[in-house]
Amino acid sequence: MLAKDIMTATVISIPNDGTVEQAVQLMLDHHVSALPVIDAKGKLAGLISEGDLMRRVREPDDTRRSWWLEIFAGVDENAQDFVKLRSQRVADVMTRKVISVQEDAPVGQIAKLLEKHRIKRVPVLRGSQVVGIVSRSNLLHALSRADHSGLPVSSADDRALRVRIDTALKEVPMGASNLVNFEVESGNVVVHGLVESDMEANAIRVAIENVPGVHKVDMQMGRLPAWASYGM
Repeated sequence: MLAKDIMTATVISIPNDGTVEQAVQLMLDHHVSALPVIDAKGKLAGLISEGDLMRRVREPDDTRRSWWLEIFAGVDENAQDFVKLRSQRVADVMTRKVISVQEDAPVGQIAKLLEKHRIKRVPVLRGSQVVGIVSRSNLLHALSRADHSGLPVSSADDRALRVRIDTALKEVPMGASNLVNFEVESGNVVVHGLVESDMEANAIRVAIENVPGVHKVDMQMGRLPAWASYGM
């Protein structure tokens, strides 16, 4: 099983000339905790996450370190901290050294990367273009499908079907399409994630059932809390 078999294909991203305010609003609107940052050609330039932004809500007095840490940090590092804390540009605040994988990366390799670097997600690339995200949640769902022989192996037919389902889901009006993911095995589709209403879940089910080649749809959906629907 590869990254492209389990990734969330709906990627909410922000251009590297975007603002911090725009990044925060996107995270709230789409219920995500991180955004890939892309350049003008659609290439991955960085990642901006809640962790990058939380430093900015500290008390002003907290922005300076102990005097002895200041001595060892040096002027350049202090200036860098100032930029990260005060700039309104995503390019200044984002993490530039991003761990990513290609779409053909084995799931086991991704799990090792998340564990080694203690991160929650990795962007999935096709060449240098972002085509998906694999999170811990995606890995757990894949693991739940494993049996004593290991993770299932997706066939070429299942991968082609996955592409058709991705296309069909783009036509469904969803408040948070990035919170919906699915796996395909022998034409059987397991859908999981969060939706705002039962009607939204039914729309997703109908869209998938109408895709040629789908045999069965197993809906394993949760509901977004009421406050989340209002971007709080």
